[in-house]
Amino acid sequence: MTLFSGLSAFSITPTDTAGRVDTAALARLLERICTAGAHSIGLLGSTGGYAFLSREERRRAVAAAVESVEGRIPIIVGVGALRTDEAELLAQDASKAGAAGLLLAPMSYTPLTEEEVFQHMSAVAKAGGLPLCIYNNPGTTRFVFSDDLIVRLAEVPNIAAIKMPLPADGDFRGELGRLRARLPADFAIGYSGDWGAAGSLLAGGDAWYSVVAGLLPAEALALTHAAMAGDRAQAERLDQAFQPLWNLFKEFGSFRVMYAIAGILGLYQVDPPRPILPLRSDDVARVRVAVDHLRA
Repeated sequence: MTLFSGLSAFSITPTDTAGRVDTAALARLLERICTAGAHSIGLLGSTGGYAFLSREERRRAVAAAVESVEGRIPIIVGVGALRTDEAELLAQDASKAGAAGLLLAPMSYTPLTEEEVFQHMSAVAKAGGLPLCIYNNPGTTRFVFSDDLIVRLAEVPNIAAIKMPLPADGDFRGELGRLRARLPADFAIGYSGDWGAAGSLLAGGDAWYSVVAGLLPAEALALTHAAMAGDRAQAERLDQAFQPLWNLFKEFGSFRVMYAIAGILGLYQVDPPRPILPLRSDDVARVRVAVDHLRA
């Protein structure tokens, strides 16, 4: 497995109401991922609430993660920020702390042009000096990477992978074929959007950047192994068990649902950062049913 392949499990980042990271709780969550045997940890991604954290708290989270994981599996750290210079500093912080790779989304308040995103990504890749994965997440950034921009960025030193959203038409095989025809052979293409995990891996995607694996890593890893082995029947059976949870992810957003799952599993009882509100008690009960269905 390479850095940007297999199951990358994205953890929530437990904090108090002032935004201070609970490093002991974070270490417990990451230990579950390590024990399950995921191929990498995604730290401070969208699931990790990176946009809600100060530079100092992000630095504390990375340091705590590196210390607790002790090199057992690689850590990929999200370094997105509104300003390029801030993202460069975050990339340098992650590199100094011992991260294995970086993940970068083009955060913005003002809509960005392709040239602005190219310059931003290139600068952060250079500053971090680590393998970097492009985070193509139009659901939060409102920016969509064109094929031409992806190809151009793949030529930049240190940019080694892309984390793609699910294709609107569901044609993973067609999208992968189109992109791979224009990209270097060692450039990794993976997907987020958990309900598309089975389809993307069965079609030959390199990685599943998984939200649910941050709290249910063993179950997510079973699906990953089946799909990457080409066992369609087993992958689809396991994916079917996830469907009630996927439906809740779509209805409420996976960020809110993950905080509910953490409480249901007794791992950490904490509300998401404001202004995000926790799920209502009746909706938490629905999440509990979905988790019980998955683990039955």
